[in-house]
Amino acid sequence: MSIKEIQDEIVDEFSMFDDWMQRYEYIIDLGRALPLIEEQYKTEDNIIKGCQSKVWVHGEQIGDRIVFTADSDAILTKGIIAILIRAFSNQKASDILEADTQFIDDIGLKEHLSPTRANGLVSMIKKLKMYALAFDAKN
Repeated sequence: MSIKEIQDEIVDEFSMFDDWMQRYEYIIDLGRALPLIEEQYKTEDNIIKGCQSKVWVHGEQIGDRIVFTADSDAILTKGIIAILIRAFSNQKASDILEADTQFIDDIGLKEHLSPTRANGLVSMIKKLKMYALAFDAKN
């Protein structure tokens, strides 16, 4: 499935909820369902700078795809990174680099986050794209 198809699927899921309390609950559920990052990757190098909470992201190239794992010490933040990983994991580096993140605005996420969490969201996207850039340059 392409990044755009996954993003459209996420937008459709969020449109099923009537209000933001339901959407927050859904984001928290997504965070709870996120497969845990291995402890060895919970390092300073993998912490996303600019986040209010601690968020660790690890990217690994498997074949021509990048597989991301992540964790956070805050349940809402963990849900946010789970959404991004769902959209960008198991994709080619070039596709991640070219991907639009309009779906974040389409679900209304950025406007419903505190300014520090919104900055953290931008930092998460940058970190995933930096992994893609590094793997793309290596190939």
